[in-house]
Amino acid sequence: MITLAFEVFSDAKDTKETRRTQRIANDKSTSFHTFPQTNKRCMVPELRKAFNSNFSKEKYEAFLKDLNSKHPGAIEFRVAETPVFIDKAFGQKLINACESIVDVIVDPSFKQLTERAIPKTDRVPNENDHTHMIAFDFGICVNENNELEPQLIEMQGFPTLFGFQIYYPEVIRKHFPIPDNYNQYLGNYNRESYLKDLKEIILGKHPVENVILLEIKPHEQKTRIDFYCTEDYTGIQPVCISDLIQEGKNLFYINEKTGKKTAVNRIYNRVIFDDLNASRDNLGTFVDITQDLNVEWVPHPNWFYRISKFTLPFIDHPYVPQTFFLNEVKQLPGDLENYVLKPLFSFAGQGVVIDITQKDIDDVKDPENWILQKKVKYADVIKTPDDPAKAEIRMMYLWKDGWERPKAAINLARLSKGKMIGVRYNKDKEWVGGSVCLFEHPLSP
Repeated sequence: MITLAFEVFSDAKDTKETRRTQRIANDKSTSFHTFPQTNKRCMVPELRKAFNSNFSKEKYEAFLKDLNSKHPGAIEFRVAETPVFIDKAFGQKLINACESIVDVIVDPSFKQLTERAIPKTDRVPNENDHTHMIAFDFGICVNENNELEPQLIEMQGFPTLFGFQIYYPEVIRKHFPIPDNYNQYLGNYNRESYLKDLKEIILGKHPVENVILLEIKPHEQKTRIDFYCTEDYTGIQPVCISDLIQEGKNLFYINEKTGKKTAVNRIYNRVIFDDLNASRDNLGTFVDITQDLNVEWVPHPNWFYRISKFTLPFIDHPYVPQTFFLNEVKQLPGDLENYVLKPLFSFAGQGVVIDITQKDIDDVKDPENWILQKKVKYADVIKTPDDPAKAEIRMMYLWKDGWERPKAAINLARLSKGKMIGVRYNKDKEWVGGSVCLFEHPLSP
């Protein structure tokens, strides 16, 4: 059974901190205390120095031109000037944190524990046993000893840029010097093995023409470059939810290559209900995907909610900030300024209150749908020509049917010089935006 990490402030804060300290000291399997020391203020300083010395705006512009040449106009977000270099020590900390969270997710009681996470209006029937994809977002933070450590910010049982992150780092290598033993893949994955598992997970046992990527107006999404890369690698077509054709419990779409009505047997789902509800007035008629339909889901929509902020209060790990359901807090902490207030059912940072006041707490009408999470201190870890940048790392897991656990597969990163990670906090800044972590791997013999 899962041991709940949740405690209330009034009587258990010290107990939880003690458990965390003991876990660091006693957990021989993860050996946190034996890792080589990561540089306190810069990740892999020799590689950072070499990259920055070799960088020029002309090279960056040539890189962007090359990156955009595959699907012109499809990259709408800012791509940062640099990747993030991750050494073995810090990489192992990230993996250990993820695997500890996976232990919670694979526990037999997890589905029962997260039943309340799924809004009744968004519940989709025919849920399978596990998600097929997970994203864990970590900030590179600085602890009380002035050392770098990862801290979990968010997680989701939902796809992210699993296609683009194959292509984008390959273009980086064409324009900047990157050591051969640093790449975007995690664990034992390389390009070939990753593509093999990604295709098998997305396609299942179906012909490619019977599998689609489902989204809301996919060709207008800022992440559409990932849809196009996914089509390049797997052959599946991005389809708008308003273009689905329903006949009884069966779904069809118009295949753009053949022009024919084609059966949909499996859906690579990119639809987020928050976005769907916000887009109803502009979409016109569309299929209600909460019906009992004759399709397989990759991943099933319910997992978007099960593996989410809702899960955070149940995790006890040194690299997971203390998190509490607001309705369970008997007494607010005296240092409220050291916490953030987050709604459970929102996406992309919407509704987050960074500088909490008592009024913010009082204004919450449904405290069971909010969490209070301890703030983390992002490190100014990426040296740039002007101000240093902060970084978030998204560890991306794949979970094929038949596996007991998901596997760490690939990653992305985001760089920021603002108060938060995100476009609106980084306007007119350089060396910020979408990026990738290049992890250190053993040198080939």
